[in-house]
Amino acid sequence: MRRWLVGLMLATGLGIGAVFWTLGTSDPSFDGAPAWSPDGRRIVFAVERGAQSDVWIMNADGSGRAPLLETSSQETSPAIAPDGKRIAFETDLDGNVDIVVMNLDGSGMRRLTSHPAGDHAPAWSPDGRMLAFVSERSGGDARDVYVMNADGSGVRRLTDGGQYWAPQFSPNGTEIAAQGGRDVYLIAVATGARRRLTYDPQNGMSPTWSNSGTRLAFASTRRARLELFTTDVDGSNQDLLLSMPGGSAMDPRWSPDGTHIAFVYVPQVDNAPKGAPQPYAIYMLEVATKKVTRVSR
Repeated sequence: MRRWLVGLMLATGLGIGAVFWTLGTSDPSFDGAPAWSPDGRRIVFAVERGAQSDVWIMNADGSGRAPLLETSSQETSPAIAPDGKRIAFETDLDGNVDIVVMNLDGSGMRRLTSHPAGDHAPAWSPDGRMLAFVSERSGGDARDVYVMNADGSGVRRLTDGGQYWAPQFSPNGTEIAAQGGRDVYLIAVATGARRRLTYDPQNGMSPTWSNSGTRLAFASTRRARLELFTTDVDGSNQDLLLSMPGGSAMDPRWSPDGTHIAFVYVPQVDNAPKGAPQPYAIYMLEVATKKVTRVSR
């Protein structure tokens, strides 16, 4: 998760300040964009230090933290393929933001998109044959949802104008949940037909599917600061799942077995220096007990 995206999600009058979480050094922690491995044992995520953003991996309990790719460019929004062997992410390695894929050991990197407009936030279909992503390639201020084959062929636009983010395939692969503006939409992969689940100011952002496909979790500012909620897929039963005291919870990602949700926490600090950075870290929610643990350290 890039800092500008954190800023975008917090630009709702939340008054978030800065606090420096360290990782054994004097550097603040900027860990975001968590995504699970198919077996639920590991999490890939983006790490920002200074002007640098790289893709890292760790065990689900936060141990074994290690870089997968470190370059002079910006890499973020990682997603592990259903086969557990490949990872897709966005990068500006060649000066333009495109989607690439590589083996999980860091070998075999190849570009999937090469459009002059930016392509962002790749997400795998459950069978690994397709990727969804968002792009500005339709022109103007639009950021639309697209799908393509896993080799980069067959690019197809699903939405027609709007500001979409964070597409995620349903467990059965027939729909994509995405944030459109400040609300959650479900988009049919076959036709592009949309269903709106939230209505700002009762908004929804960064949706994620339960393993059963019957519920989604999302972030919302409907109670002032960003908190996590769940909803049935028809938009009913929108319930508060988690409120973090002293800060905001965002970018939830449900584990493959449905027992945990990884999310990003940004603390609120009063009287923080103007323009100071806003470090954030990855936390884990145990759904059944509501126990919360910080996992990125």
